[in-house]
Amino acid sequence: MGTPSDDRAEIDVDAPPDAVWDLVSDVTQMGRWSPECYRCRWLDGGTGPREGARFKGWNRQRVGPVPVRWSTTSTVLETRRGEVFSFQTKQSGATWTYRFEARDGGTHVVETREEGTRPLVAKAFDVVMPGRDELLRDGMAETLRRLKAAAEG
Repeated sequence: MGTPSDDRAEIDVDAPPDAVWDLVSDVTQMGRWSPECYRCRWLDGGTGPREGARFKGWNRQRVGPVPVRWSTTSTVLETRRGEVFSFQTKQSGATWTYRFEARDGGTHVVETREEGTRPLVAKAFDVVMPGRDELLRDGMAETLRRLKAAAEG
């Protein structure tokens, strides 16, 4: 089953921090970057990133030949334009954070996933989807590659 872990991916983007932050913090666009999360929408009448705002994400992955779909609800924990965008996913207990640092005329982006106390549903997911941590790590790297392409395009 494996032990949940904290993960990190990073990339340099040839675009200013505010512009890259704008892309990441618009969760309605997450489906453009993420290989797993294909759609998000703000909840409770929210229209953008603010601390305490909630959003729903729809995800998909394969377990062998079987496609699996599920949704999550997340709450924005920290948001400062051009610096940080962080949220916690209720179902997994994980905190996802994107940090943006001006570097060499562009932006150094660091994405982290920190495991908190894992709810029972997350533990069950580990059984159904062995290798989940590796999928998430690979997905983080792919997300940042796609984000870079969009920001520089």
